Amino acid sequence: MKDKLKVLYSLPASQRLDKYLVELNIQELYSRSFIERLIEEDRILVNLTPVKKSYLLKEGDEVIINLPEPEPMDVLPQNIPLDVIYEDDDLAIINKQAGMIVHPGFGNPEGTLVNAILYRFGENLSSGRELNRPGIVHRLDRGTSGLIIIAKNDPVQARLCEMFAKRLVKKTYLAITTGVPEPLNGDIETFLARSNKNPRTVCVAKEGRYALTTYETLKTWHYFALAKVNLATGRMHQIRVHFAYIHYPVLGDLLYNSRNYVHSLVPQNMKRKVTELLVNHLHRQALHSWQLEFEHPITGNLLNVTAPLPEDIKYTLRWLNNYFSIDTDTRDVNVLLNEDINNEQNGTGIG
Repeated sequence: MKDKLKVLYSLPASQRLDKYLVELNIQELYSRSFIERLIEEDRILVNLTPVKKSYLLKEGDEVIINLPEPEPMDVLPQNIPLDVIYEDDDLAIINKQAGMIVHPGFGNPEGTLVNAILYRFGENLSSGRELNRPGIVHRLDRGTSGLIIIAKNDPVQARLCEMFAKRLVKKTYLAITTGVPEPLNGDIETFLARSNKNPRTVCVAKEGRYALTTYETLKTWHYFALAKVNLATGRMHQIRVHFAYIHYPVLGDLLYNSRNYVHSLVPQNMKRKVTELLVNHLHRQALHSWQLEFEHPITGNLLNVTAPLPEDIKYTLRWLNNYFSIDTDTRDVNVLLNEDINNEQNGTGIG
């Protein structure tokens, strides 16, 4: 990146500084918010003088843009295997394993997705919205598996963030719920805020950040169900909090569910089976980021990407078929999901 850019305003009509710089479409000035930040930090001068973003440019004005030096990162690239579902020059889509943290934080400086993508993609990553988080556009909880988008440059990062904010990225999850949701299909609409009792958790509140979750029950068993979930918003722990709020928490969730709650629903002779599943096989919330659908921020082509189910989720589905099957519900989960994929991808693809 260059240290300094100079632009001579040559239009006869006046124009706002911020609007003019956005319309120039200069690669280094990759988003309106970045331009506004540079103006606020007095890094953009007009005739060597700091101005506001609303400054009206006049013919002959010289605009000087002093670009900041990239902040040094303190993250170690690590050779950690990655399941790359899709990749091109601008972005990659990773199938994240359950248990992997997305970015380094207090107590977790290594072994994260950021460590892994720094090794895999090197300098071909965006700088990130926050220090030490290159390439990161959105996040998944540590215990949630599945699809996450990685940006390879700052313009793509800015456009993807804008698309998420405008809800132009369709995010579909699969969740195994404790209890069968009533109604089987519906919306969960609340405000979410950090809990005062436990800052590690989020709760439904009268005020906070608006959150909307839409779900469709794909298959039911006695005391359990498989739901397809779409997020209109992307709040912290949103799916987990919303399903706990309507009293059908995600199976295996240690924050918003408990083994005791699952035991309270199943017959006495099945409590030991539940314990065996949660102790030996399902060590996290049964939540999988299954599909992403969006227009490529550069090419405009439709991307529709699906992540296969991880082994612990497949084991749990077989376990439910073995011990809690409903005779009247003969739908095979694998067939059901394959049909759903084919229906949603009809006429679309990766490219």
